[in-house]
Amino acid sequence: MDDTLNLGIILAFVVIGLIFLSLFFRFIPIGLWVTALASGVRVSFATLFGMRFRKVNPSHIVNPMIQAYKAGLRPLVDDMEAHYLSGGNVKRVIDALISADKAGIPLTFQKATAIDLAGRDVFEAVQVSVNPKVITTPKVAAMAKDGIQLLAVARVTVRANIERLVGGAGEETILARVGEGIVSTIGSAETHKLVLESPDMISKSVLAKGLDAGTAFEILSIDIADVDVGKNIGAELQTDQAEADKRIAQAKAEERRALAVAMEQEYKAEAQNQRAKLIASEAQIPLAMAEAFRSGHLGVMDYQRYRNVEADTSMRQAIAGQTDSGTKAG
Repeated sequence: MDDTLNLGIILAFVVIGLIFLSLFFRFIPIGLWVTALASGVRVSFATLFGMRFRKVNPSHIVNPMIQAYKAGLRPLVDDMEAHYLSGGNVKRVIDALISADKAGIPLTFQKATAIDLAGRDVFEAVQVSVNPKVITTPKVAAMAKDGIQLLAVARVTVRANIERLVGGAGEETILARVGEGIVSTIGSAETHKLVLESPDMISKSVLAKGLDAGTAFEILSIDIADVDVGKNIGAELQTDQAEADKRIAQAKAEERRALAVAMEQEYKAEAQNQRAKLIASEAQIPLAMAEAFRSGHLGVMDYQRYRNVEADTSMRQAIAGQTDSGTKAG
């Protein structure tokens, strides 16, 4: 009975020990601790255990720390963990610090983490600071004073400015400013031939404007890679203006024609109205004569004389008409 009890106690201790070891190896990465210890980086079990509770992946802290120690840097575990909890990329920061240290660029851990949290690739920024980067602009269209369009492409060599990475404008601003400078320089040229003969005038003029102010880069050089002749904008504008003037003249002529037609129609209507009034008045003559006969104001002899006068008038009009026709024919 005692032997059975002792065996049960031993088994219970074994199970508890296995559970404890399982939890221990689960929360404390022994392999990572051994690797760090072999690399000369001392990280306590309590620190690794606390990382688990703070939801920090220990490998994302310890491995970059080993890399930094091998490069001669001594970042603090608490600073690296704080950057990780802030959403930063610890490995990228350490890579940037190592690269900056080898290149002799002054860069602190706090500055690197600030750049990383600002959304910029701090490692790439250090690389661009060591090896300048070439940015090619799209084709920039500009017109000289003689109305000829030129299409220019520039290559801008820039170097990252570590001190202005936080809050400084990016590549898009550089391209926009260079494009604006190209348009301004070509636009101030008297003829497009001057630009074609000396394309470096664009580079000198644009570079002298200090376009890198307020940006995260320092412009080292601006080189005009290509200049092509585009459209004759001046001629097109003159053609469009002439076409517009032609349409305006046609519209005004059509307006005058419509006004003349309207006036003609008005005159015709007025003439028809007068003709109608004349016919109406002539229709009243027989009625008036009849009334004069009835009232005794007009006698037969008076009426006869009226008819003679009317016939004489008609004859004179006929003779006058024939005379005019004969004169025209002769």
